[in-house]
Amino acid sequence: MADKTKEAGGVHFPFPFTPYAIQKDFMAALYQVLEAGKIGIFESPTGTGKSLSLICGALSWLRDFEQKKREEEERLLEAGADPLNDGKDQAPCPPPSCQESPGSPRAAGEPDWVTQFVQKKEERDLVDRLKEEQVRRKKREERLQQIRHNVPLKFAAKRMRQEDEETERLLRLSREMLAAGTGPEQLAWGEEELVLAEYESDKEKGSTSGVDADEDDLEEEHVTKIYYCSRTHSQLAQFVHEVQKSPFGKDTRLVSLGSRQNLCVNEDVRKLGSVQLINDRCVELQRSKHEKKNIVEEEKPGRRRRLEPRATCPFYSHKQLQLLRDEVLVEVKDIEQLVALGKEARACPYYGSRFAIPAAQLVVLPYQMLLHAAARQAAGIRLQGQVVVIDEAHNLIDTITGIHSVEVSGSQLCQAHSQLLQYTERYGKRLKAKNLMYIKQILYLLEKFVTVLGGNIKQNPNTQSLSQAGTELKTISDFLFQSQIDNINLFKVQRYCEKSMVSRKLLGFTERYGAVLAPSREQPKLSGFQHFLQSLQPGATAAPAAPAEEGEDRAPRPASPLMHIEGFLAALTTANQDGRVILSRQGSLSQSSLKFLLLNPAVHFAQVVKECRAVVLAGGTMQPVSDLREQLLACAGVQAERVVEFSCGHVIPADNILPLVICSGPSNQQLEFTYQKRELPQMIFQEPKRVNQVEQVLLEYSRCVKHCGQAGGTVTGALMLSVVGGKMSEGINFSDNLGRCVVMVGMPFPSVRSAELQEKMAYLDQTLPRAPGQVPPGKALVENLCMKAVNQSIGRAIRHQKDFASIVLLDQRYARPPILAKLPAWIRDRVQVKATFGPAFAALRKFHREKSGSS
Repeated sequence: MADKTKEAGGVHFPFPFTPYAIQKDFMAALYQVLEAGKIGIFESPTGTGKSLSLICGALSWLRDFEQKKREEEERLLEAGADPLNDGKDQAPCPPPSCQESPGSPRAAGEPDWVTQFVQKKEERDLVDRLKEEQVRRKKREERLQQIRHNVPLKFAAKRMRQEDEETERLLRLSREMLAAGTGPEQLAWGEEELVLAEYESDKEKGSTSGVDADEDDLEEEHVTKIYYCSRTHSQLAQFVHEVQKSPFGKDTRLVSLGSRQNLCVNEDVRKLGSVQLINDRCVELQRSKHEKKNIVEEEKPGRRRRLEPRATCPFYSHKQLQLLRDEVLVEVKDIEQLVALGKEARACPYYGSRFAIPAAQLVVLPYQMLLHAAARQAAGIRLQGQVVVIDEAHNLIDTITGIHSVEVSGSQLCQAHSQLLQYTERYGKRLKAKNLMYIKQILYLLEKFVTVLGGNIKQNPNTQSLSQAGTELKTISDFLFQSQIDNINLFKVQRYCEKSMVSRKLLGFTERYGAVLAPSREQPKLSGFQHFLQSLQPGATAAPAAPAEEGEDRAPRPASPLMHIEGFLAALTTANQDGRVILSRQGSLSQSSLKFLLLNPAVHFAQVVKECRAVVLAGGTMQPVSDLREQLLACAGVQAERVVEFSCGHVIPADNILPLVICSGPSNQQLEFTYQKRELPQMIFQEPKRVNQVEQVLLEYSRCVKHCGQAGGTVTGALMLSVVGGKMSEGINFSDNLGRCVVMVGMPFPSVRSAELQEKMAYLDQTLPRAPGQVPPGKALVENLCMKAVNQSIGRAIRHQKDFASIVLLDQRYARPPILAKLPAWIRDRVQVKATFGPAFAALRKFHREKSGSS
C-alpha cells in the first residue's frame, strides 16, 4: 500500500492514501494534545476515516517521542562517560523527577560542595539507569529480530515443550508410585483443594501476579505506549485491521487483550461456557501450579501422607509463554490470530498477551479492562505517563456507571447463604479460627440483606411473599444502619474474600456436589438442606451422592452467587455521597433485589486522568460534550484549560444532506410527540425483540430495498421502524439506498419517573455549580441523554463521501435554539426549520429527485 506522506503543522504523518483535509487537521490537533499532555475530546463523523486518523496521528507522535528520548539518552550517556568532564562544564540536565524543587534541603543554604556531591551522585545514578534501559532495549530488539528471521526457533521451542511434557509425566508417575499409605478418611479424593487455606493476616498485601520466580524475565520495564479501548470485540478487531493496513503496520509492537473466554485455548476450560466459570477455573489451575512448586510438606517419622495430584494447565509454561510473548510483539495480530498462534505454540494467549504489555507500543483492549481499577491491576496495566485513547466515548459516563453498579437478587442471597452454610458444615473442623470468623460475618451479612428486603433466610425465596412492594432508595450509610451491619468492617471482609478466594472454593464445592449434598453417615446434618436447596434451583433435580465423573458432559452451570455478591460488598465501600442503594421489592423474595447505583463516575475516572500523560475521548458523535466536561472531567479534578475540543465537518458535499425540522403536519396540527400524545403507527419492518433476529430482519429489509424500482416491480420503497437506543440505532451501517431518509419521531427523553434518574438529577443539582441563566444540571442531564440518543440514531445514514440522505426531525421542540445547539456541527449548520408541512414536503421531494437522478 502506498505511503502518502503528509505534513501538517510541521509534523510528518505517514498515511495509506491522500488524506482528507479534515483528517490532516485531526492528526495535527491530536499530535498537539499528546505532546502537551492534554485531555482531548475529538469528534469525527462516521465515514470520515476516524480510526486511521487516530492511528496515524497517535503513532506519529509516539515515533517522534521515542526518537527524542533516544537522542536525549545518548546525549546524557555521552556527557556522563566523558573522562574530560571534570564538572566545570555544564552538567547534563536530569529529568524532572531528579530536578531540585524550591523547597528541597539544598536550597536552604547548604555548602556548595554538598550540593555538588549530591548533584554528581544523581547524575551517575541517572547514567546507570539509562545504561540498564539501553541494554534491556537492545536485548529485546535482538530477540525480536532473531524471531523474525529465524523460523527454526519455533520448531526448537516445540521440541523443548514436548520434552518438558514428557518429563512432567514421568515425574507425576513417580510421585504416585512413591506415595504410599492414605490420609484421613474424612475427605473424598480431590476434596482437599476445596478447603480454605489458613488466612494469616488482615493487613493488605500486594496482589499476587501469578508469576513465579522462574518467570521474572517475562516482566520488562514498561515503555511509553498508547492504550486504545473501545466497546466491542468486533470494533477492536476492526481497529487492529486498520493498523495492519496502515504505514505503521509492519513496525508497531501491538498487543490485543481480551477475556479468558475469547483467548483460552484449553478445551477443558472453554467448555465450561460461563465467563465466570472459565475465569475461576483458570485461576484455580494457576494457583495449583504455584502451590505445587511452593508447598513443603512436613512428615513425622513412620507416617507418610499421600498428596493428591492437582490439575494444572498445560498451556501455562514459562518457556512457551516467553516464546508467545515475543511472537506477539513481532507482528500485529488480532484476537483470532493470537488464539491460532497460542494453539500452535501450545501456550496461553491470555497470559502471553499480558506478558507482552510492558514492551508493547500499542495495546488494544475493551472498556471494562481499562476503566475498572481491579481489572487493570489483574491485567498488569500501568497508566503512569501513558496515553489512553477511548473510542466510541459518547457513552463513557454510562459505561463507567454500569461497570461499577451491581444488583443482587433475593434468590442469589439465599442461595449463597445456604451453600456457604453447607460448606461450613462439611469442612468447618478443618478451618482455622480466622476463616470461621469471616465466614460467620459473611453469613450474617447475607441474612441481614434478606431481612432488609422483608424476607426470611430460612425459607424458600420463591414462595415468600413480601408484605411491602415498591422501590426504596437509601444512602449507603442509611442502608448499612437499616441492615444492622454498620458494625462490620466491609473493607476487611472484601479483602478476605479477595485473598482467600472463598467464592471459588464454594464454586468448586457446589460443582462437585451439585445443588445439594446427599445424606451420608459422616455428615447427617446436611440431609436437612436437600429439599430447600433443590427448590433454589429452578428445574433442578436431585444431585448425585458422589462427584460427577471426569469428562462427563454437563451443561454450563451459573457461577457461584457469592462471586456476584462480592461485587456488591465492594460497592458498599464507596464514599457515602457517591452512591445509593436501591431496594426493589417485587412481590416474592426471589424477584426482589438490592442494587448499588454509582452517582459519581468521576471517582473511578480520576485515577486514569491523574496518572496518564494524555487522554483522548473520541467518537463519531460526541455532542453534547457538556456532560463529559462537567460530570466526568471537572469532577475528576481536571482543570478546564487542560481540556481541548476538536470537531470536524463531514467529507460529503454540503448539498448531499438535507436536515429538516418539521413543526406541523399536513393538517397544521403541531407536532409534539410527548408521552401523553404518542400514538403507535402501523409497522412494516420493525426491530426484533431478540438479538439473534437482527440479522434476519436486516436481510429482509435489504432484499426489499434491492428490488425497489426494478422493471415491472410493485415495490417502491421500504420502511424500517426502530426504537431509539435499541438494536438498530447504533453500530449498524445503513449506507446508500439502505438509509436515504432518517425520520426521528419525537424526542427520546428518558423516563423522569425512574428513581435512578431522579436521584442522579438531584445529585447533580447539589454538586455541580449552576451559572446564572443556565438550566439546572439535572435538567441538562435529561436533555443531553435525549440528544445523544438522537445524534447516534441520525448518524447511521451518511457512511462515505458520495453518500446522501435527508434527516427529518418530527417535533417542533427541535426548533428551539438550546436543542439545535446540541446537534453535531455538520448537521446543525445545514438545518432548515419548516413551520408547515407543505414547504417541508416540497424540499424533500426536490432533494431526492435531484440526488436520485445524479446518482
